[in-house]
Amino acid sequence: MKIALPDETGRKSEYRLAGKPMAQACLPADPARIVYSAAHVVADPFSAAAPSGQAAIDWEKTMEFRRYLAGMGLGIAEAMDTAQRGMGLDWPRSLDLIRRTRSELPDALVANGCGTDHLDLCQVSTVDDVIRGYMLQAEAIQALGGRLILMASRALARVARGPDDYRRVYRQVLSNSDQPVILHWLGEMFDPALEGYWGSQDFDAALETVLSIIEESRDRVDGIKISLLDKDKEIRLRRRLPAGVRMYTGDDFNYPELIEGDAQGFSHALLGIFDPIAVAAVTAVRQLGEGDAAGFRATLDPTVPLARLIFRAPTQYYKTGVVFLAWLNGFQDHFIMLNGAQSMRPLPDFVDIFRLADGCGLLRDPDLAVKRMKTLLALYGASDA
Repeated sequence: MKIALPDETGRKSEYRLAGKPMAQACLPADPARIVYSAAHVVADPFSAAAPSGQAAIDWEKTMEFRRYLAGMGLGIAEAMDTAQRGMGLDWPRSLDLIRRTRSELPDALVANGCGTDHLDLCQVSTVDDVIRGYMLQAEAIQALGGRLILMASRALARVARGPDDYRRVYRQVLSNSDQPVILHWLGEMFDPALEGYWGSQDFDAALETVLSIIEESRDRVDGIKISLLDKDKEIRLRRRLPAGVRMYTGDDFNYPELIEGDAQGFSHALLGIFDPIAVAAVTAVRQLGEGDAAGFRATLDPTVPLARLIFRAPTQYYKTGVVFLAWLNGFQDHFIMLNGAQSMRPLPDFVDIFRLADGCGLLRDPDLAVKRMKTLLALYGASDA
């Protein structure tokens, strides 16, 4: 099977698909690593709402994708940044999403994003405003029986005067959690508004603040997800976590090495890239649990170039690549996103994602993927005609 693909000058050359679609797999009941996929949402392409307005969601397709993930044994990190939280998905729609997932998948492993994104940043002036914001969302999620992922707060980054303000906020919110919580350290490459989070631009100082927060409330902390795209920083934090507190890698550049681990420990996973490469993630973690570390790396390592492309700078637009692959793979009938985010990557990115996904065996129906890629190329004026 072949397709004519353009380069950055528009010149086309023949590309012959070579990948063999990866077979479906399922995690065992007690996998070698806890694995969450941060799942995307599917927009309603027929809505008359402006892309910059209230989120219009295709609930049927959105929930269908979650059933697909849960059916493979994957955990779901719900209403996170992969779902365009804070970039098209507002708090009311996020809570509705959390409610629907809880209702439709009551037995699935699900953790839910809890933040302060309903607050008007122009009207937030104190740390108490931030605490009240976190508590509003935490109480709403916990009322549904949901577990929390404490997302980093733009409002807190705006008003905090130093590490003590972070300690105060997290101490208060954690003291009111009814199940152990996953903390989230999200770097400014994902959200520039979070620069200097934890009260310092210096990693070592921020690290000490995070560790002091965890140590003070260790019985309320399940683990921490770190998304800095720097494996050495993750390993440094991982090696200093108190016993019983898990590291969940959020490093979409170095996840195979971090999940495999070393003699001093390993990371579990809570990753946006495990949305488009879910089948590879499940296959690899299953291999790891069977003692086949070489097979684990042979399955997952080839996906890293694809992940690095999808998450390249500006990293906050990685969702575009995630949804593009969902469309190519038939999980939705269109390539329309909340906030018009389908336009946030250039055509050469889509071409390279297509090639790399094929090479990894991640195009589950190559005929459909080729047909849809040709549709996209025609939209850009690069059809075969």
